[in-house]
Amino acid sequence: MIPTVVWGTGNVGRAAIRAVEAHPALALAAVLVHDPAKAGRDAGELGGVGRTLGVTATDDIAAVLTARPRAVVYAASGDIRPDDALADIGRAIRAGAVVVTPSLYPLYDQRNAPPELRDPVLAAIAEGGGSLFVSGVDPGWGNDVLPLLVSGLGTEVDVIRCQEIFDYSTYDQEESVRHLIGMGHPMDYQPLMLAEAVPTMVWGGQIRLMARALEVELDEIRETMDRRALESTVRTRTMGEFAAGTQGAVRFEVQGIVDGVPRIVIEHITRIHPSCAPDWPSPPDGVGAHRVVIEGRPRIEVTVEASDEDENRSAGGNATAVGRLVCAIDWLVDAEPGLYDALDVPLRPAVGRLGRRPA
Repeated sequence: MIPTVVWGTGNVGRAAIRAVEAHPALALAAVLVHDPAKAGRDAGELGGVGRTLGVTATDDIAAVLTARPRAVVYAASGDIRPDDALADIGRAIRAGAVVVTPSLYPLYDQRNAPPELRDPVLAAIAEGGGSLFVSGVDPGWGNDVLPLLVSGLGTEVDVIRCQEIFDYSTYDQEESVRHLIGMGHPMDYQPLMLAEAVPTMVWGGQIRLMARALEVELDEIRETMDRRALESTVRTRTMGEFAAGTQGAVRFEVQGIVDGVPRIVIEHITRIHPSCAPDWPSPPDGVGAHRVVIEGRPRIEVTVEASDEDENRSAGGNATAVGRLVCAIDWLVDAEPGLYDALDVPLRPAVGRLGRRPA
């Protein structure tokens, strides 16, 4: 059994506790929390497992890492604290741990990550002998391993399009939805995630990963952006009111250009209410989906809908991201210390988990 720490118990961390507990090769060794109110609570309660696990959450990082766990699932957010997240991850790697995380977007494509991010990780690996694999859902499997797998079913492939189409009113992440993405703000507000070059910073690595796997040269990476205002005020269950005239929908593309043509495209279509931008594509059930479309011969379309935590679609997405990462841990433990990406780490079947429920 591989002693594994879950660091953070928010939307991703809850799913991580469940995934580690369910994996037959892993043993939940510790749970690290930032909120003092969570310290001392049982991991099963924090993770929504439905029973106690006998692992008490702690905020003592030094004590947990001094015990030299073999693996760490770093589930704390890096969206608005990338420097802190990088420092935490480096600390765990120097303790000799295999670290998996969705929290540092530039390291999804680790070969092209900026030196200020990549170099400290490589130094930590050299010092402590740990490893790092950064992935998720979108960015993550929704625009690396899944589209590449599906592309292999085609005879002629003209365009690979990866879509995230979501109603964001199901999200329990108000800070990100309102301020990073701009939902509910006036149309002249500049959300950080929609600022010029930021989508490329987040998703450009996925474009480069796919191009590398397909053995094509990119001319460049381009962005398109469109935003729509709400025609009437709407109220959401998790985040309250969004006023008429404020941003209610966003559609953007990050395009990999090959010989002057957009050939690898990652597209996001997100709304705070289905009434906004009704002419844009919608998910099949109106809630949310990830979709891969291979334009060519034959035309192939694959739609993935995941739900968890009382049929919540955003929680389902988090759970699939965690599944990709947690299922990589035993592979990484057997591999040489290093910095890995999605083309290095195979997507693995649920060995030992079919029909199994933890005791």
